[in-house]
Amino acid sequence: MSPTEQLREEHAGIGSMLDILAKICDLLESGKPVDQGHLERILEFLKVFVDKCHHAKEEDLLFPAMERAGVPGEGGPIGGMLAEHRLGREYIGGMSEAAEKLGRGDRSASPQFVRNARSYIGLLRAHIEKENGILYPLADRRIPEKTQRELLADFDKVEEERVGHGKHEEFHRLMDRLRKIYLLRTP
Repeated sequence: MSPTEQLREEHAGIGSMLDILAKICDLLESGKPVDQGHLERILEFLKVFVDKCHHAKEEDLLFPAMERAGVPGEGGPIGGMLAEHRLGREYIGGMSEAAEKLGRGDRSASPQFVRNARSYIGLLRAHIEKENGILYPLADRRIPEKTQRELLADFDKVEEERVGHGKHEEFHRLMDRLRKIYLLRTP
């Protein structure tokens, strides 16, 4: 497996969580209640798995390796991805703020949650498409094979040190559970 293959696999999981988040937005927009614990766990997934794990692998490891291989860091595809990571963090902040209000019983925070969540979903879907279609193929062509093997080992360290032992698997179980609740149930 190459570093970009691992990142693409992570994109598939992130895409599943975005589908779940979209369904939650539909429920909130129709005035239906959503389990507060589910909102909190989804936000944890976005903050920990997407940002502290996936984005850290890109920002701290893949992107610098690409720059060393001659891909410009600013003004090119890497700079665009970094800007989108920052914008995504702002949307997560807006969702977190709204979720706290919802947790205190303030139903008027639903539109704030939905607005930030839908913006995040749109941003990340386009972001993933650009990374899978443009950035990762560029990395595959430019980064030497030896460096790619080193990146994979460093990716494992990121998961262990920043996310924690077993947390990756825990997030997969969470996605499976939420998928059954929000995507596979009949109305």
